[in-house]
Amino acid sequence: METTAPAQYLPADYLPIVIQFAAALGFVVFSMVVTHLIGPKRKSQVKNASWECGIESKGDARTPISIKYFLIAILFVLFDVEVIFLYPWAVNFRALGIDGFIWMLLFMGLLLTGFYYVIRKGVLKWE
Repeated sequence: METTAPAQYLPADYLPIVIQFAAALGFVVFSMVVTHLIGPKRKSQVKNASWECGIESKGDARTPISIKYFLIAILFVLFDVEVIFLYPWAVNFRALGIDGFIWMLLFMGLLLTGFYYVIRKGVLKWE
């Protein structure tokens, strides 16, 4: 049974990735410079006024907002990121074997425990 040496990556192997990043960055910079140079430059008091959805803004922008909005947003991001961790596990399900399955059960148990805690605290109840 022959064992093969691990693959040795050279800096030249990363050249396509570097080229892709450079092309993307170059396109962004080019687009921004060109639109700035050829775009209209008419300024007026009406154009500089603050608008939101076509309606003139009234009052102070520093009004207090309910913490419920922030809690829902944070919980969405938290559980969304945790679900992202399921994808690599699902792709390598067979390769990880029973050990990987047990670790994923532990992960899912912790995830569901957190979700149960959130529900018991009533964070998701909208009043």
